[in-house]
Amino acid sequence: MKRASGPVLAAIAAGSLTAPLAGHATEGALGRPVAGTSVSSNVAVIPDQPVWIANLQQLYMDGSISGSRQVPIGGRTTLGVDAKIAFTLATLMKVWDTGPGAWHFASSFTLPYVWTSVHANAGVTAGGASFSRGTSDRASNLYDIYFSPIIAGFHFSQNSHMALSFNVWAPTGQYDKNALANPSLNNWTFVPQAAFTHVMPQYGLEFNGVAAFQFYTRNSATDYQNAPLFTLDVMGLKKFGAWGTGIVMGTVQQLGNDTGPTADRLNGFRGHDFTIGPIVTYDTKLGGKAPLSFSVRWVPTVTSKNRLDSTATVLATATLVF
Repeated sequence: MKRASGPVLAAIAAGSLTAPLAGHATEGALGRPVAGTSVSSNVAVIPDQPVWIANLQQLYMDGSISGSRQVPIGGRTTLGVDAKIAFTLATLMKVWDTGPGAWHFASSFTLPYVWTSVHANAGVTAGGASFSRGTSDRASNLYDIYFSPIIAGFHFSQNSHMALSFNVWAPTGQYDKNALANPSLNNWTFVPQAAFTHVMPQYGLEFNGVAAFQFYTRNSATDYQNAPLFTLDVMGLKKFGAWGTGIVMGTVQQLGNDTGPTADRLNGFRGHDFTIGPIVTYDTKLGGKAPLSFSVRWVPTVTSKNRLDSTATVLATATLVF
């Protein structure tokens, strides 16, 4: 039996979707995770057969931080930020042939592309100087690559599954410390993660959760050190044949204060946020054989501190198992 009949996205969990600029504690106010975007249907199900899984995600986020608050960007601070961010992420996962048993393993690689437009209401530094590039900036380029060397899936039963993974963001994108908009965070980010899936087929119900920690290296260009983040996304889904609908909730919690010259001036710029919104899914088969799944969700911000407040966070996905 192949358990690959649903979307398997353990390789690109949460948080994992990131944005180079925004307002969520950490430099640029977002860090890498966007609350409510890492969890998906069957997120912890690693197939028990050797297959390839291709996933395409499109994320759009339009958010802001009030002009009364200072935000650290590029070694300086701004008074308020308005940002529009569009991410396209293409992921390829290989499920390895590990034979029978409860454990199965996979690896994945994600190539992200980002477009971002940022407007700062005013730019300031400790000495009162403004950004050399003015108050608006745009960037469009390949973003930092993301890969998961190992994803270990465990099947407790036919209906309960767990996936453990170690994920890495590499600073491969272009970075300019004097720019407002950058297609990179200019740091390595290490993301240990755990996912859980439980299905109740007799009721058409499915529950998924993804928890992760994010550990950042120091940005050598700005001497900014992001504090670790904890992320948690959960989803309840009701299936109606090929269609499904449900609720997604997500939170990002900063564990400690940021450090560095800019962060120290902002008392550590510690932040958090919480999002909640609906999701719709559709499952079919390509050519009557290869499982193909689609989903779209809207996860607006309910509350936030030192992170982008967004009512326009939309994620669309397509997943093919072959």
